[in-house]
Amino acid sequence: MCNIIPGILEKNWESIEAKINQVKDFSKAIHIDIIDGKFADNKTFLNPKPFVKYTKGHLFELHMMVEEPVNYLKPFADAGFKRFLGHVEKMESQEEFVARGQIFGEVGLAIDGQTSIDAIKVNLEDLDAILIMTIKAGFSGQEFTEEYLTKIELLKERFKNEKILKTPALEVDGGINERTIVLTKDSGAIRFVSTSYIFKGNPLSQFEKLKLLSRR
Repeated sequence: MCNIIPGILEKNWESIEAKINQVKDFSKAIHIDIIDGKFADNKTFLNPKPFVKYTKGHLFELHMMVEEPVNYLKPFADAGFKRFLGHVEKMESQEEFVARGQIFGEVGLAIDGQTSIDAIKVNLEDLDAILIMTIKAGFSGQEFTEEYLTKIELLKERFKNEKILKTPALEVDGGINERTIVLTKDSGAIRFVSTSYIFKGNPLSQFEKLKLLSRR
């Protein structure tokens, strides 16, 4: 599967559906952002039911910028989502989130731009992915913050020090474009979520540009 994942952050279903239809024919993976108004001063569409129409045959991943993301696992899994990324900043029990997430598919933890990797407390081998934000989570269209990439190298050092045999995929989200994808790739990330960049022009053309750069 391609390592470029179109991201969708919208307040209403009509806008979400329009973007899904723009990318579903060429991208098997689609990243959906949900925000509850408590994690950040923003709120998105939160109803999982309409997604059922599109999840079959695609890998929908859910990026949960919400209070207690564990509560969103089953409703979105029932709608066909297969990968679940919850933020540690609003999570009472990382162990519970990971254990329940494993029941429904792939599970990972997300860390916001200013959050240290030390905030990840679970056994790293239990994670399928770690999502590193290179912006302040909550809004799309923000400027990429290069200094946050240092967390990728720190995570790789932690994998080595803890003798992790099954390493989580390192995924980056925030300000990904033609310039920053090269920086994130060179830092060691293997998956890249792009929201504003993909949809600001022709989505297929933008997607292909990023895919080419990610493979150089």
